[in-house]
Amino acid sequence: MRVPMLARVEGEGALEVAIRDGAISELKLRIYEPPRLFEKLLEGRSYTEVPDIVARICGICPVAYQMSAVQALERAFGVEVSDWVLDLRRAMYCGEWIQSHALHIHLLAAPDFLGADSVIALSATHGDAVRRGLRLQGLGNELIRLFGGRSVHPVGVCVGGFHRAPDPRDVAALVDKLRAAVPEAQALVEWTAGFPLPEDEQEFTCVALRHPSEYPMYSGRIGRSDGQDIGASEYEAHFAEHQVPHSTALHSTLDGAPYLVGPLARLNLNHRCLPQSVRDALERTEVAAASRNMFHSIVARAAEIYFALSEAIRILERYEPSQTPSVPATPRAGTGAGATEAPRGLLWHRYESDGEGRILRARIVPPTSQNQARIEQDLKAALEAFGLDRSDDELRRHGETVIRNYDPCISCATHFLRLQVDRR
Repeated sequence: MRVPMLARVEGEGALEVAIRDGAISELKLRIYEPPRLFEKLLEGRSYTEVPDIVARICGICPVAYQMSAVQALERAFGVEVSDWVLDLRRAMYCGEWIQSHALHIHLLAAPDFLGADSVIALSATHGDAVRRGLRLQGLGNELIRLFGGRSVHPVGVCVGGFHRAPDPRDVAALVDKLRAAVPEAQALVEWTAGFPLPEDEQEFTCVALRHPSEYPMYSGRIGRSDGQDIGASEYEAHFAEHQVPHSTALHSTLDGAPYLVGPLARLNLNHRCLPQSVRDALERTEVAAASRNMFHSIVARAAEIYFALSEAIRILERYEPSQTPSVPATPRAGTGAGATEAPRGLLWHRYESDGEGRILRARIVPPTSQNQARIEQDLKAALEAFGLDRSDDELRRHGETVIRNYDPCISCATHFLRLQVDRR
């Protein structure tokens, strides 16, 4: 039987489950959207076009794609950007974390845990919380706009830095707004921790950037649960993508096994790098520093909003404009890789260019494709723990919640998910 469902996840897909002798014998998360071919579209383009092109991959995470791209190209060309550029790229990234996490928490995930079928229904019972979410999302968009000229598909980033330095008056005005929002971010951590989240402990490998002195967003080495870490240039020696017959979306594995990227993975690996105020807020909840419950991801997102607000304030309150918002980039033949932390997890880019800076080859591995195998693994465990004797409609709703918990960005549209259960 196929049951249509308005998914509140981005993209189009179907879930097929085969149940034999009280257990799931086969589970397939089918993604059947056509490929978008951005990697091929970049071939033959000048390196100067890359940041604005990759920003079009995702309307929610354009900054992440720009930051991984410029980092990779700067390494290919041997460009060293200034500390001023590094700080402001981090501040701009904070805006993306704030707006993306606020959207996910309030518009997509909270209805699952509070008995509402949509944010419209949720606004009738939790109107103040929904309005808070929209304010935070708007504030994140303002922060992106400050550096990018606009919040959707921003155009302010270039290889070597930024096209211009923000006006100090605009920065000061935004800092005031950021400070005023801190109590709302604090309250958000407590609010999400109070949700009736399912108890669902699982074993999984966490993967995220790690940095010796900061909660990683723009910089760091790629770390994992066992303590090992690698540079971005070593990514392909450990991580592999493969095509599965039931999906157009690639699956990624680490040393042959599924793994987790995203806010819970970041929190598990980098909890000690958070500011004390954010750690204190988390300690007042039941979310452990190394949680094995995937449903704690929503609390991790709330904590990262609080962190991103605090970090943006820290950077921008000492802002001074620069007469050189970028350094010259001299193209050369070479290859460079870059990895940053998109709201949904690790985002890796690699570019090969010729001597004039034209892109010969590009490879982009987004967070959602890295989580695909882990989502299927999670669905099998979560649905069996939920109870396979439940109705198809109950299984569908719980499966939705599990999938949405990863905030998957399959494309940039909302369609239907269909569930097929074979109980022979």
